[in-house]
Amino acid sequence: MASVSFKGASRIYPGSSNPAVDSLDLEIGDGELMVLVGPSGCGKSTSLRMLAGLEEVDKGRVFIGERDVTDLPPKDRDIAMVFQNYALYPHMSVADNMGFALKLAKVPTAERIARVKATAKLLGLEEYLDRKPKALSGGQRQRVAMGRAIVREPQVFLMDEPLSNLDAKLRVSTRTEIAKLQARLGVTTVYVTHDQVEAMTLGDRVAVLKDGVLQQVDSPMELYDHPVNLFVAGFIGSPAMNLLTGDVTDSGVQLGDYVVPVPREVLAKATGESKLVLGVRPENFIIAATGIKVGIDVVEELGADAYLYGTLADLAEVTKPSATQLVVRVPGSDAPQRGNTVRLSIADPTRLQVFSETTGLSIG
Repeated sequence: MASVSFKGASRIYPGSSNPAVDSLDLEIGDGELMVLVGPSGCGKSTSLRMLAGLEEVDKGRVFIGERDVTDLPPKDRDIAMVFQNYALYPHMSVADNMGFALKLAKVPTAERIARVKATAKLLGLEEYLDRKPKALSGGQRQRVAMGRAIVREPQVFLMDEPLSNLDAKLRVSTRTEIAKLQARLGVTTVYVTHDQVEAMTLGDRVAVLKDGVLQQVDSPMELYDHPVNLFVAGFIGSPAMNLLTGDVTDSGVQLGDYVVPVPREVLAKATGESKLVLGVRPENFIIAATGIKVGIDVVEELGADAYLYGTLADLAEVTKPSATQLVVRVPGSDAPQRGNTVRLSIADPTRLQVFSETTGLSIG
């Protein structure tokens, strides 16, 4: 096992003036499961491929443990990669697919068979060892692809959106299996996904990227509770954090006919700002006698919970739709009817986030 370090690593594709990955500094601990997450084109897969040796590093260095692997070919990096399309050999059995890399490495036959059988037992694939990939389900094929990586006993696992070809129910169960397996093996793992729910449930830590730039790296709950900027606030969480723009007053931020209280020490950091953006998680609203006035447009009843989708009243002049629309999670028994107007207050003021409208950075 080993740690992984990106030190100012950049990748600029030929013909492009903007880096796909821009001066990435990231430390991944020995045995840690690090998730790289972000929208399409943010540089997460390119970062993984730089670590694997499948993309050049135009600037900066990449380390596995104490070893500088920046200029080493993939075969010399002691990594194993799991792709989203499985990449299994259709003419080979499950056992042969899992043991193929060991065969190329001239591992003795007895040891190769023993390692394949041990890995198959770990993944619940013992009864499928003689089958061809076409006789397996999507989830079973993905486990074979993972098994092929595990038998090599590498220093680092790299996983590039390995669950994207599975249906929703199978994705949930398989990501649970991956988390349990990684914890059991204790191998440093770098996992790429565009699904922030997957990132939150899998990662020891999560690195959020946008346009090739690392925005924030932290534990899932720290990202959820303390996003450093508007992008992270809007990206992490499902449904996303409500981002509401209002005028600064002496005691808080005015939204329609209501002033949301904001601590004076936070307002003091907003010198020169005429407007601020409040970040409120859907579960941090409660229906109350006083508060933000909201018209309910849609009610999603989910049993124990309900999601209310509404529009802030008295803010028709605001040009950004996101500044007037919001989502609220309430107990299913408390859900108002569509078309009603309700008042919402903040359940826990300590979880209220405040952002600068001009810089997009968190100020409290």
